[in-house]
Amino acid sequence: MIYLKEANIEDAKAEYEMFAQMPEDENGFTNPEFGASFDEYVNTILPKKINNSKGLDLPDGFVPQTDFFLWDDDKVVGLFRLRHYLNDFLRENAGHIGYGIRKDSRGNGYATKGLELLLAVGKDIIEEDEYYLSVHKDNKASIKVQMSNGAKIVREDEINYYTRIAKN
Repeated sequence: MIYLKEANIEDAKAEYEMFAQMPEDENGFTNPEFGASFDEYVNTILPKKINNSKGLDLPDGFVPQTDFFLWDDDKVVGLFRLRHYLNDFLRENAGHIGYGIRKDSRGNGYATKGLELLLAVGKDIIEEDEYYLSVHKDNKASIKVQMSNGAKIVREDEINYYTRIAKN
């Protein structure tokens, strides 16, 4: 069964393993946990993530963001980030949603299904009438994922397409 689950202490080992195998930056999806130890993840990073998802202890310029891990039965196969609202920077750049799939799990439809599940979760969180996303132009797989979930390209620059998905 494929499902999303918020970052939590009970699943810290599986969550950490996901972060540990992800590069620091891949196609614009950043991994600030890159290089952290398991102890750092459990004792510092994870509590901060949980607080930030509740709007607590946010760094200047940041908005609440919840990390949702995509599970296939008992294995974490992806990570989806949902920013609860947009500030000026996010409105013009990254948007509401970022996601990454484990390299060993790519090509199995996980990103498409994970984004579909996240859009359903986001309906009760996001105030805007549509989800804002961005994608590197050379990331053909991610463009296809977004389009499969109803995205429309609304603008572009040299590096990215900026897409919108209407809330249903």
